[in-house]
Amino acid sequence: MNSIKWYKNPEMIVALSALLIGLVTTFISIYSAYIDREYARASVWPRLEVFKSSSGNSFSYGVSNNGTGPALIKYAKIRDGSKYIKTWKEIKPFQNIRQSHISNRTLSPQNSITPLSYKGEDAKAFVKADGSISIELCYCSIYEECWVIDRSNQPTAVEACSIDNNQMFLQ
Repeated sequence: MNSIKWYKNPEMIVALSALLIGLVTTFISIYSAYIDREYARASVWPRLEVFKSSSGNSFSYGVSNNGTGPALIKYAKIRDGSKYIKTWKEIKPFQNIRQSHISNRTLSPQNSITPLSYKGEDAKAFVKADGSISIELCYCSIYEECWVIDRSNQPTAVEACSIDNNQMFLQ
C-alpha cells in the first residue's frame, strides 16, 4: 500500500493554501482599517493658536484654528498674575472693551475669533497689562482627542478637558 504523507496530499495542500490566503487577507484588512481610522482622524485635526495684536491705538487677543477640522473649545482659563479671572473687566485697563465668548464654542477650520478687542487712546495700558496675563484653552477634535494650548502655542495632548469651576473663564 502506497501511503502519502498528510502534507503531500493534494487536498491538504489546497486547504493549507486557502488558510494562508485567508490569514494574509485578514491581516491586510485589519491594517487597512487602522490606516483608514488614522487618516480620518488626521483629516479633522484641529490646531488652535492664541495671538495678540497691537498697533498704535488698537489692541486685541485672537484665537485661530489652523488645523483641518473643527475645534470644540471646552474651556478657557485666564490669569492676571496669579489670580484666575472670570471676566475681562476684572483687569483694570480692560473696563471698556469689545469682547466675544470663547469658552464652550466650536471654531471651524481656517477661522478665527477675537475674544477681546480695544480701539482708543489707552492701547498702551493694554500692552503693559498683557505682560501679566496668561491664557489657556482646552479643545477637542470630533473624535474626542483633546489638547491644552497656552500662549506659547505648543499643544499638549490630554486625556480629557476638565477644570475646577473656580478657574473657569466665563466669557
